[in-house]
Amino acid sequence: MPLSSHGKPVDSFVAAADLEKELKREVKGEVRFDRGSRALYATDGSNYRQIPIGLVLPRDEEDVVAAVAACRKFGAPVLPRGAGTSLAGQCCNVAVVLDFTKHMNRILELDAERKFARVQPGVVLDALRNRAEAHQLTFAPDPSSHNRCTIGGMIGNNSCGAHSLLGGKTVDNVEELRILLYDGSQITVGATSESELQAIIAKGGRRGEIYGALRAIREEYAGLIRSRFPRIPRRVSGYNLDDLLPESGFHVARALVGTEGTCAIVLEAKVNLIHSPQERVLIGLGYEDAFQAADHVPEILEFGPIGLEGFEGSIIDGLRRKGALNLELLPPGGGFLLVEFGADDAREASNAALLLMERLKNVSAPPSIRLYSAGEAKAVWQIREAGPRAAAFAPGAPPEWEGWDDSAVAPEKLGGYLRDVRGLMNRYQYRGAFYGHFGHGCVHMRVTFDLESETGIRHYGEFIERAADLVVAYGGSLSGEHGDGQSRAALLPKMFGPELVQAFEKFKRAWDPDNKLNPHKVVNAYLPTENLRLGADYRPLKPETHFQFPEDDGSLAKATLRCIGIGACRKNDGGTMCPSYMATREEEHCTRGRAHMLFELLQGEVLRGGWNDEHVKKSLDLCLSCKACKSECPANVDVATYKAEFLSHYYETKRRPLRAYAFGKINRWAQWASLSPALANFFNHAPGFRHFLALTLGLAPQRQLPRFARLDFRRWAKRVRPTLFEKTPGSEKQEVLLWIDTFNNYFHPETSRAALEVLEHAGFTVKCPQDVLCCGRPLYDFGMVTEAKRYLQKVMDALGAEIDTGLPIVVLEPSCTSVFRDELRNLFPRDARASRLRQQVFLLSEFLAQHAPGYEPPKLSAKILLHGHCHHKALMKMNDEESLLRRMGVELECPDAGCCGMAGPFGIEHDKFLIAQAIGERVLLPAVRRATPETIVVADGFSCREQIRQSTARTAMHLADLLRSAVRPERPLR
Repeated sequence: MPLSSHGKPVDSFVAAADLEKELKREVKGEVRFDRGSRALYATDGSNYRQIPIGLVLPRDEEDVVAAVAACRKFGAPVLPRGAGTSLAGQCCNVAVVLDFTKHMNRILELDAERKFARVQPGVVLDALRNRAEAHQLTFAPDPSSHNRCTIGGMIGNNSCGAHSLLGGKTVDNVEELRILLYDGSQITVGATSESELQAIIAKGGRRGEIYGALRAIREEYAGLIRSRFPRIPRRVSGYNLDDLLPESGFHVARALVGTEGTCAIVLEAKVNLIHSPQERVLIGLGYEDAFQAADHVPEILEFGPIGLEGFEGSIIDGLRRKGALNLELLPPGGGFLLVEFGADDAREASNAALLLMERLKNVSAPPSIRLYSAGEAKAVWQIREAGPRAAAFAPGAPPEWEGWDDSAVAPEKLGGYLRDVRGLMNRYQYRGAFYGHFGHGCVHMRVTFDLESETGIRHYGEFIERAADLVVAYGGSLSGEHGDGQSRAALLPKMFGPELVQAFEKFKRAWDPDNKLNPHKVVNAYLPTENLRLGADYRPLKPETHFQFPEDDGSLAKATLRCIGIGACRKNDGGTMCPSYMATREEEHCTRGRAHMLFELLQGEVLRGGWNDEHVKKSLDLCLSCKACKSECPANVDVATYKAEFLSHYYETKRRPLRAYAFGKINRWAQWASLSPALANFFNHAPGFRHFLALTLGLAPQRQLPRFARLDFRRWAKRVRPTLFEKTPGSEKQEVLLWIDTFNNYFHPETSRAALEVLEHAGFTVKCPQDVLCCGRPLYDFGMVTEAKRYLQKVMDALGAEIDTGLPIVVLEPSCTSVFRDELRNLFPRDARASRLRQQVFLLSEFLAQHAPGYEPPKLSAKILLHGHCHHKALMKMNDEESLLRRMGVELECPDAGCCGMAGPFGIEHDKFLIAQAIGERVLLPAVRRATPETIVVADGFSCREQIRQSTARTAMHLADLLRSAVRPERPLR
């Protein structure tokens, strides 16, 4: 049995310390050889794990040249890396990793007239596509990772995507590459005429030597290349030796596409742009199963779609168990096709779709059909892009892994191939669902391989051997876009034969004779069962935890395995996840980086500090606990919970900073301050004392502490409405309990009063808890989980009668609501009262929209700019609030603003202020400043309103305040 990653030494490169010093002398960018950085880059989106020697983030080409020279001096391998989303293991190696994404991410030129762009390797695909769309152009390949994958990575993998019918693979769209070799040579490569080829070889030098070797390969193997290379749309396996043939123009740049960093380092790429159809129409087709769907691909292709995707119904079943949205948009069926048509004229695109629909109505066993609006199409594409991996983590589902995830056959053979693959899976008792680019015969799948036992790993090895035999028998390719890397490279002899594998070795040797660029990937490759991230000797630490992780069998180790490296957290174009990554562009500050750090902590190999490891602490320090990863990550990685758990143990042997007690227990200090709020406000804002507080608590001098109200809600209610705290059985009206949270009691009592009036106006009898209670939300930010659990137990004891009778509880602060929806279950997974409480808690908008029969919100003629709290968007969603506001008749704007940046005490801390502001300035704060004076800014989160107040000249209001002002405009709140 080959060694897993756990059987390999962590520090195998003996000259690492000297190399690090050399790099730091010669490179302007960041050089990191610490164990934390190495842990971050030890794996990609695959099943493999190899600990790198170190990491370099080059600032420019000079840095890349200097870094490679230093590595060459010490004989260190080099691995150029894009977004690290590769699925075959090609982005992890015992090498110095070059990460281009932070600095070398510029579009150098975009020539709309001549339809090309010159880019640096770290440019994110969507950044290029967005620029090109301004000219009605696009870069054709668009993998599902389009909002974070890089052009350099796409060139390395020969990526394709959903619209390869429109523009082919990456190789078809690369015109020229400027490359750096391990020996320091810089060469510009592209198409080469025969006369140019002869001149280059005659001139000699390193370039002439390489071109001579490539010509020799062409001359020796041309016949085999023509006969053994599958003539299918998606042949990605192996090196592109076919691009050296005369009929391909001896295109050296395209021959290098798909070499996975094993031959050259891309410094700059010239890529072709194609026309982008401006009008698109999507239809969904539902068949009895995926096999029938695949059978109908050839006849659909006759209608000229620009996209034809397919997936199995079991994926939708898994998403349904997770409560995923928009599944009702799919037509009935057990296998689905998504067919997209494109044109510049809307009627032309629509007519093409209608023609196909009419044809399909008349076939035997016609599919169910759904024609989508533009908004529906966007939601359906999101299901296709994220759904397969999200469904793999549905409750009760066994783990599924990559490993045989990327084969391709001719589209007309797809139905038969899928049936035979299913038969092979059944013989091994594997589960897994098909999905992929059916229009080009490319099939993706995640399979229930057992990668944690010797028997399971042997079966995995046997399965992929037989699967390779199967795809070769169908005239297909082992890889249709994910590349060979380590997953499939050892299987290449089955597909190409030993002679062409020898040609691949010669091709590699021509560029990299010392085998220092991403060694042992593609050629002379590791076995698919070697370097496994899990392996038969995978034995993570199993510490006692406060959180019970009910969806991960009570295991933190299993929870960290949710991260499969696809990098959705590295996007920068929308959503909330991951705000700190959007501000820093650092791997350690994205969800994936943090999950990988915790995985490594539990291995105790690279990171050996356990709960006291400072590398893990540093990575988690900029986590805003926004919970966006819990919903936006397809695998629902929950870093906010992992952070709270980690900090709870980290501080078992260390003293917490004073601000942990100041802000973590804000409910207590606020209760005491309410005895004399004027005095508390004076000391909080008096220059001398404010400076003392800032120094003592580590606060940013630019921030102000929120002011306490002159009269908190509970005191006001006891004076004016004492019946709110009395039990009145037999009321004719339906009762509801208004939760009085710390922030809307001591700081903004007018919001609690507004909610009281709104609920009563809606016809409810409102009650409030008799005891002063707190959900404990701020405690989690500082790892005070034991105390937070006591807070929740107190709530359940105090409200036992109300919980047991099913009384609805309306909560105004979204972060408090999230405690009852999320942390409560994780801390009390088997407590019946906790389960009931979780189901009885509602935000005001949720309650009015779903549990107030006949309620009609008051009409209001106004412009509203709505910002949703992160927890609201992540767990409860904004649908009810937006619907309620639209029913009021307002003109609503909902910018995709992500996180505000304040996040409780996060944005107040001195060392996080700049990050907090960078997050806020990304979308939210500019949107607020641009809003017209008459526009009302609505934000339910206390932190969000504080960020807006302290960073703009505007004041935001809570939904309750807005509804109340619309109900009683003649009575302003005091």
